[in-house]
Order: sequence, then structure tokens, then C-alpha cells
Amino acid sequence: MKFARIDTDDGVFEGEYDDGTVHTDEGSYEPAEYELLAPCEPSVFYCVGRNFGEKVDQMDYEVPEVPDFFIKPPVSLHDPETPIPYPSFSEELTYAGELAAVIDTECKNVAEDEVDDVVRGYTILNDLDCLDQERRTARKAFDSSGPLGPVVADIDPVGLDMTTHINGELRQEDNTENMFIKPREVISFLSERFTLKPDDVISFGSPANPGLLERGDEIEIYYEGIGTLRNTVGGD
Repeated sequence: MKFARIDTDDGVFEGEYDDGTVHTDEGSYEPAEYELLAPCEPSVFYCVGRNFGEKVDQMDYEVPEVPDFFIKPPVSLHDPETPIPYPSFSEELTYAGELAAVIDTECKNVAEDEVDDVVRGYTILNDLDCLDQERRTARKAFDSSGPLGPVVADIDPVGLDMTTHINGELRQEDNTENMFIKPREVISFLSERFTLKPDDVISFGSPANPGLLERGDEIEIYYEGIGTLRNTVGGD
């Protein structure tokens, strides 16, 4: 099952997504009748890095024993199919196609075997990074640095194929089986430190070959069972 959040002439609704049609409590809407929004409105993004083997080898990182995470603020949220503003303070904007969980229930100290009870489902995050900024927070935390979508899918997060294409060229290809620390373990780990709230987003790291973006580029990030997160890069 997949869920979407949409903007219609009647208001903003959430509902079940079925091959483009969104069924809400207010009625059903066809693609021509809505604009797709980010599927949730998180109070925070918890983002994990250094979690794919090929990426760690490529960047010459050490393999982490526990999740290596950072935080993006809620203003990082950006809708799918909407141009991403190119940050005025950077000339090195990069993409990274990541699987992300959406929390459904306020929770803390969640055991790994109970994680499925508190997760609504999984979606896609483009973890944008201004590579020429000093320190990770300055690089990763800014307006629209977290395009999210297109839907939330109720799926098993392990064993999913993924690809990222830039202007139709394949740039990333991997499978979530190759994560060092699997999603349920990451969520349990973070829940020991933070009270997780409904709509909060937890992402699980990028495969190898995150890369530079130019103004006008078209980004397509695909995860099996979810779909494709599409955005173009706009101007300043």
C-alpha cells in the first residue's frame, strides 16, 4: 500500500495512492486534479551517513560501528516535481539518493523487533549537500535541502534496488541489502536518544557516486516498491 499527500482545489489531503489516483476521505482525485506534495511534514530529518560499502570505499571512510547521523531542520523539506532553488552561497551542490522512513507514532526506546509498529512506511530523500561549505551542518542544513517523496510505501526496507539518474544518465545503482546498518537497527538506535514524533523522517545513507548538480539538471531517484522522486535544479 502507498500513501500520498496532495494539494487540490478543495484543500490539502492525504490518501491511498493507486497508480496515480489518490483516494481520500473527501473523494478520489486523478493526477490532473492535484499537485503532489512531500508525503509528510517532519519536525526533523535524522540522516545517516557512511552506510553503504561501495560508498565508504570510494570516499575512504572508516566503517562505522554505530550509525553516523546528522540532523536537517524542517525547512529542509521540499516537494517532489518542484524545482530546487540553487543555494546562493554555494557553487558545489550535490545529490544523494537515500531511502527514508516516516515515523507514524510518537515513540522512544523502541526495540529493533518492534520498529515496524511505529513506522508508517518508506519514502525517498534527496540529501542535498553544499560541498564547498565548511563542516557538515553548514553543508547539509539549509532551505529545500531535503526533497522528499513521491509517496510513502508500506514495504520491507531491506533488499530494495535503487538507481539515480541525472539528465537520463545512470549515476547511482545499489541495493539496500548492502547497508552496513539496516533500517530497523538505525531507527531503534535513534529512538534511544530522541523521542520520535509522527511525520519525522529517518534516512539511511547514500550509495556510491553522489555527485555535482548544475542548474537545469533533472534528478530521478528510484527505489523499488516506492517509485521515483523527480526534481529539476532551478536558479538562485
